[in-house]
Amino acid sequence: MEESGAAFPRVESRRAFLDARSLIGCRHRLRLDAANPGVLAEVREDAGVLQRREAAAAHRLRVRDEMIAANPDQWVVIKPDQSARERAQDTIDAMNAGVQRIWGGLLPQEPDTGRRGGAEIFLRDNDRGGYIPVVVVNHKITDPRRPDPADFHPLTTDLFTWKPTRDRAVKLRPQPRDQQRLAHLYRMLQRHGLASPALVGGAIGLAFDRILIHDLTNVLADYDERYADRIAVVRGESPTQPSKVPECRQCPWFLRAAEGGLSCNDQLVEMRDVSLVAPGSRAEVLRQHGVYTVDELAAWTGDDPDDWQHGPFAETVVTARAWLDGAPLVRRFDKVQVRRADVEVDVDLESYQEDGAYLWGTLLDDVYRPFLTWDPLPTEDEGRSFGEFWTWLMDVRAQAHQDGKTFAAYCYSRTAEDKWLYESAARFAGRPGVPTREEVRAFVDSIEWVDMFQAVTEQFICPNGKGLKKIAPVAGFAWRDAEASGEASMGWYRKAVGYDAAIDESQRTRLLEYNEDDVRATQVLRDWMTNRAAGEVPSLADFGR
Repeated sequence: MEESGAAFPRVESRRAFLDARSLIGCRHRLRLDAANPGVLAEVREDAGVLQRREAAAAHRLRVRDEMIAANPDQWVVIKPDQSARERAQDTIDAMNAGVQRIWGGLLPQEPDTGRRGGAEIFLRDNDRGGYIPVVVVNHKITDPRRPDPADFHPLTTDLFTWKPTRDRAVKLRPQPRDQQRLAHLYRMLQRHGLASPALVGGAIGLAFDRILIHDLTNVLADYDERYADRIAVVRGESPTQPSKVPECRQCPWFLRAAEGGLSCNDQLVEMRDVSLVAPGSRAEVLRQHGVYTVDELAAWTGDDPDDWQHGPFAETVVTARAWLDGAPLVRRFDKVQVRRADVEVDVDLESYQEDGAYLWGTLLDDVYRPFLTWDPLPTEDEGRSFGEFWTWLMDVRAQAHQDGKTFAAYCYSRTAEDKWLYESAARFAGRPGVPTREEVRAFVDSIEWVDMFQAVTEQFICPNGKGLKKIAPVAGFAWRDAEASGEASMGWYRKAVGYDAAIDESQRTRLLEYNEDDVRATQVLRDWMTNRAAGEVPSLADFGR
């Protein structure tokens, strides 16, 4: 949820503290959390958020153990089981003593500014004095760079020796949250005269292969403005109101009301807020043009906004009109088309974090076939199940060609499937049945690999979203499990393989049924698009200006 509007009761400023993680994301959620302490204490945390937090903690422990083991004499580890005051004092004492590297440092809270925070690593700047903050994050911060001309090469350094150099092997993956956190820590170090004059910070990403160096020179001004706004929100000095953003999917406030109020979703519906059909930055642009409600967007006349950069504006207007009419889909064309074949296979995978893909589910001739491993990821047995899946799929394809028949394999939103096809081919190269990357590329680039998400996007305007769970019910499909979702499946998987306790066989059944329902949903959707959608879904002309 986002943006300015009606104020909430003021929170005592002396209680208002803010860490860097609150600088990115929804302002309204920040305000609700501050104004309603303890309300969400009993709310079960989103399974996907919990899994990502646990994965991040495991990543930090790995980095800590390997870096300290490489040169233990350089390090001081701040004991994590102390009070915050004791940890902060130990951190400042270590810095005043000139310790080379500090793990788990916490800086003193600042009652006047509200700042609080710490870093996984503080590195002493031996050339200029002071300390450089380095954060350890569980996401990618760089990508491999193919040999090509480039105007910019990021600064990186070896994990164990601080020697910044221009790195021609990688390109930067912009991560504003990392830069904001480093700027936050830099300001806190400055307060104690302990910030390196170099004006830089570092980040160790998921690959754990280098430290990416961020120049904070041009970041600090934006950080200062952002921090002033966010601390004012927490203190109740800057009003907010809801607006739909991607974060809403995992926010408990979206469907849960604070005491004496409405949930964010209920408020949005009551206001008929334009973000319901134009979420995120789209709503911000529309509000700048005086459009605050779905009704006002639906009634738009005249030229398109000159600063609109989110696809055809006419379709955004149609989306608003369809929402008011209760239409879940709008046809772009008179006919609805999707590629069909004599032999059709539906494919859906299940993965766990970045550890691997443990299940490739398929549907052929109404028969569901899973290729899987229940060995906890990461596991070498994943290579066996992937090789068996690929071999079976290519055998079906080859037999179709031999019989003079056309072939197609279908998925919904191919990004995940493509990612794990390529990564599995690379990780398990040379194993029985495992293809080369070139063989994977030849298949996914062919017309025989069909993305139903792309087909939906091309054929329909979708006022309520384009996810399979949104679209397949329009075609008449229903999942057996009311809690079915990719995020929920993360928690089911942990129980299915016994990560935290004894193996729960019922969760294995649950995952298989969920995967089977996903492949059946794509098949039902495809048949519906071919046979009935043109007669059941209104067209653009029905909502034309």
